[in-house]
Amino acid sequence: MNLNLGLFGFGCIGQGLWDVLHRTNGLRSSIARICVKDRKKSRPLSQDYFTYDKDDILNDPEINVVVELIDDADAAFDIVSKAMRQGKAVVTANKKMVATRFRELLDLQTSTGMPLLYEASTGGSIPIIRNLEEYYDNDLLSGVEGIVNGTTNYIFTQLMENPERGYAHALAEAQAKGFAESNPSLDVDGWDATYKTLIIAAHSMGSVLDPRQIVRRGISHITPFDIAAARSLGCTVKLLSRVLLHGNGFSASVLPALIPNSDSLANINNEMNAIRLHGAFSDDQLLVGKGAGAHPTASAVLSDISALRYSYRYEYKKLQQADAPVFNIGNPVRVFVRGPKELLNELPFSDVHVDHRTSSGSYRIGDLSLLDLSRSFAFNSETCFIATMVE
Repeated sequence: MNLNLGLFGFGCIGQGLWDVLHRTNGLRSSIARICVKDRKKSRPLSQDYFTYDKDDILNDPEINVVVELIDDADAAFDIVSKAMRQGKAVVTANKKMVATRFRELLDLQTSTGMPLLYEASTGGSIPIIRNLEEYYDNDLLSGVEGIVNGTTNYIFTQLMENPERGYAHALAEAQAKGFAESNPSLDVDGWDATYKTLIIAAHSMGSVLDPRQIVRRGISHITPFDIAAARSLGCTVKLLSRVLLHGNGFSASVLPALIPNSDSLANINNEMNAIRLHGAFSDDQLLVGKGAGAHPTASAVLSDISALRYSYRYEYKKLQQADAPVFNIGNPVRVFVRGPKELLNELPFSDVHVDHRTSSGSYRIGDLSLLDLSRSFAFNSETCFIATMVE
C-alpha cells in the first residue's frame, strides 16, 4: 500500500519527519503537500511543497493519510475530524487535542471507519500506546507510572546536581538549551504530563477521564530546602505520572515525587523519559527513551505511518471491558509536605511518620487520601511544596 501524506505543520517535528522519511528505505510513503501558516518564514524545501489552505490537502483525493503536527488543539481537531470524514487515515502528535476530545475522536473512528493513531502524543520515542494496546491488552495491569515530561525532568536533574542555583536558574538553563518554551507553563504546571496521563489511563484501565479529574500539581514551588530534604531522605525528585489500580478502582495523578535513589526511575535524567508498567503476569517492565526532540518524536510518528500500511488501528479492548475499574481518588498516599505550620496542621493525615521542624523550614511525611490532599489549603498554596513518596 502506497501512502500519500498531507502534512500539517513544518516545525521541529515536521522537519524531523521529513528527514526520517527520506532515510527510511522501503516504507513506500511520501509527503505530497505541507500546510503551514507563516508565508514569510524561510524553509529548507522548495515552495512547491507548501500550501496555506488546509483544503488543498483535505480535499485532495490522492492524499490518503493526514499527519497533524501543529500546536493549536482546536485547529488540530478541526483538521483531524474533517480528514477522517473525507476518508483519510490520521496520525497526530497532539496530546492536548487527543486528551481533551477523546470521546469525540472515538466516535469519529466508529462513524467514519478511519484509523487515528497517536503514539507520538505520549512519551516521545517510547512506544507506550502500542504496548498497552497489543502486549498488555489481556494482562491485568496494577499500574503505569513514569516520567513523561522531559522539561521538568531536566529541571529536576539540574536541581539535584546543583540545588543552590534554585528553580529559576534551572528553568532558564532549560529554556536556553531548548528543553523549555519561553512560556513553560504547560510543562512546569503539569498539564503536558496530565494530558499524557489521561491517554495512558484510557488504554491501560479502560476509562476516559476529564483532564481536571487527574490530581495535578506543578513543580515551580520547589526550593533548595526541599532538595536538601529529599537528599537527606536518600531520594531524588521527579514529576511522576501515575495510574494505579486500587481494588475495583484506580487513581490518576501528576505530582512531584520523592523517589528512592535505588529505584530505577531515580536514575532517569535530563530530557529522558521512562514508563514503568506493573503487570499481573508480566511483572514490572521499564521502557526508557527520549521524550522530546525532532527525531525521537518523528520516529513515533513514522511508526504510526508504517502501521497504516497493514491497516492497523487501535482496538481499545480495555474500553470495551464490562468490569473496567472505576476512577477513585479516595486511596491513601504517603506524601511529603513542606510549608507553614498552620497549613501542615490543617492536613487530615491519618498517620504522621516524620514531623520535621527547624528555623529554616518544616515538613511532614504522612498518609492521607489523594482526595483529601487535593482539597486541602496546602495543595492550593504557593507557600507549600508537595510530593508523593514512592516506596
